[in-house]
Amino acid sequence: MGILEPGQLGKDLSVGEVAERSGVAVSTIHFYESKGLIRSWRSNGNQRRFPREVLRRVAVIKVAQRLGISLASIAEALKALPEGRSPTTEDWKALSASWKRELDERIATMTRLRDELDQCIGCGCLSISECPLRNPWDELSEEGPGPRLLDPR
Repeated sequence: MGILEPGQLGKDLSVGEVAERSGVAVSTIHFYESKGLIRSWRSNGNQRRFPREVLRRVAVIKVAQRLGISLASIAEALKALPEGRSPTTEDWKALSASWKRELDERIATMTRLRDELDQCIGCGCLSISECPLRNPWDELSEEGPGPRLLDPR
């Protein structure tokens, strides 16, 4: 048996090894791959193989998901990372900076909704034209008359 070069089978991981080492299910690894979040290659025996740096990418994906970041946002952010190496501390700082802005916006929205909830508790939404939760700033009035909130179109 010859010496394995970088990128050959000895360095790379099977899907089961990735799942075991990352703590996620094999089906999740396949799902991430189908969404373009991670990549694999096929061995001569047609086995799926992953580079070791996929473990760091899976960790980044899991942390981002726990923060409530959408897979679309995660995929977009991961496109900025170079292939063939693990994300670095600098990479993580860049990713997390954009996600912090997104989280700050969501926190502000949720805080506003929480604070406005008290105004609606007793109203039964009898005033849909003025309700800050169902129709903020009476935006629905711009769409004309009719049951906008109940219309499936």
